[in-house]
Amino acid sequence: MQKKGGKKGKGGKQTTKEDRLLFLKNKQQKEVLNTRVNLKKLNQLWHASLRQTAAAALHEDFAVLRQTFERVVDCKDDAIQLLVHELSEAEHQSALAKGTHLQRVDYLLNVQKSRLASLESHWNTSLEELTTECCTEREHFLKRHQRDIEYLEAANSALEQHYAGIESEAQQNYQNERDDIKNQNTEEKHALSVHLEGTVEELWQQLQQEQEKYTEATNNLQADFDALSAKDQQNAQQANLLIKRIQKLQETITALHSHLSSSQVDNEASACDLREECEQVSEKIQQLRAKLSTAQAAEKTRLANHTMHSYKALKKLQDINEEGEILLSLVNVCRKLETEQEKVVPFYTSSLTDEELSQEKANAMKSISEELAQTMMDYTDLLRFWQRFNKVRLERLCLEREKKFLELENQQLRILVKQHLDGFSVNEEILQQQNSLLMVSGALQQTSPPSETRTKTHRTVIEAAHVVQHIL
Repeated sequence: MQKKGGKKGKGGKQTTKEDRLLFLKNKQQKEVLNTRVNLKKLNQLWHASLRQTAAAALHEDFAVLRQTFERVVDCKDDAIQLLVHELSEAEHQSALAKGTHLQRVDYLLNVQKSRLASLESHWNTSLEELTTECCTEREHFLKRHQRDIEYLEAANSALEQHYAGIESEAQQNYQNERDDIKNQNTEEKHALSVHLEGTVEELWQQLQQEQEKYTEATNNLQADFDALSAKDQQNAQQANLLIKRIQKLQETITALHSHLSSSQVDNEASACDLREECEQVSEKIQQLRAKLSTAQAAEKTRLANHTMHSYKALKKLQDINEEGEILLSLVNVCRKLETEQEKVVPFYTSSLTDEELSQEKANAMKSISEELAQTMMDYTDLLRFWQRFNKVRLERLCLEREKKFLELENQQLRILVKQHLDGFSVNEEILQQQNSLLMVSGALQQTSPPSETRTKTHRTVIEAAHVVQHIL
């Protein structure tokens, strides 16, 4: 620089003002070029230092992220293994439950089939017995009825023959007696007529004689007249006796007729008795038929009741199956809605020790009957479900309490915001109320707790190019 200055100093006398200006311009250009080179070097050094610091921070962040990623991957692996184990257990339990359910259903079906077969065999045997008994009784009653009809017909024919003989004999006797009486009456009539003719002739002769001697023998004629009147009375008495005899014969005839009618009445009474016996037999047959119909109706009702019970059992099993499917779908939905923490630790840890748990179980089993204990043993597989259900209920209660607390806090914050805004506004209602700007004595008693989001620090990463731009 001194050599150049010397040369310029020596030749400065000869240079002009333009050379100086040109020299200054060249120097200025060199300075600008040097400043650019130095600025570029400075930027490179600054970039290198910032890269080192950013690389160290990025290495630290990468290590932290790697550790967190490995921890999350381990948690996920544990959760996956736990879920696979639970899935295998659930599949095993579902297979066991399904197998037991199918075994019970098969057992119930076999029991129902055996009951139906026994009922059907019993029904068939009873039906065959009833049909055979009914057929035998029917044949017996038909044979007995036929025998009774034949006996009644034979008895009727015998009675008809007997009473026909009796009637013919009675009619023959009646005709004989009638003929005898007729003959006797005719003979007596003839005798009386002959006797009366003789007497009439004699009387006529006597009358002629007495007529001739009428005036002479009135007393004799009167005596004769008395004798004849007495004789006439005797003849009248004989006629009355004959009439009485005829009446007696008529009474005997009426007695025979009454005897015949009484025998007919007796026959009719025996026939009525036989009819009553036939009616009783028919009533017994009707009663047996009614009993058979009632037994058939009872068997039909029993069969209908058995079918209804079997239908209800099948419907109940279908409802249980549908409930199981609904529970499985709800389990799938709940598994989808589970958080990562619930997947890793699905059940809560009990605060009791093993001894306390065993003592509590022993105390609980003391006051439990055998049936209830059996049912509890049947539902031991649902213990984990109830644990998770209780955990969810407890979390729900905690969330409800937290919600109430947050609502109360929100209400308090709204009151504070309203008081703060009322302090800036001027109004008659606000001036009548307590104001924080006008009254300093009232201190706030309730303050909101600091939130975690305010206390949490965030690391901000600034790029080097942005810093360099602000520096330049």
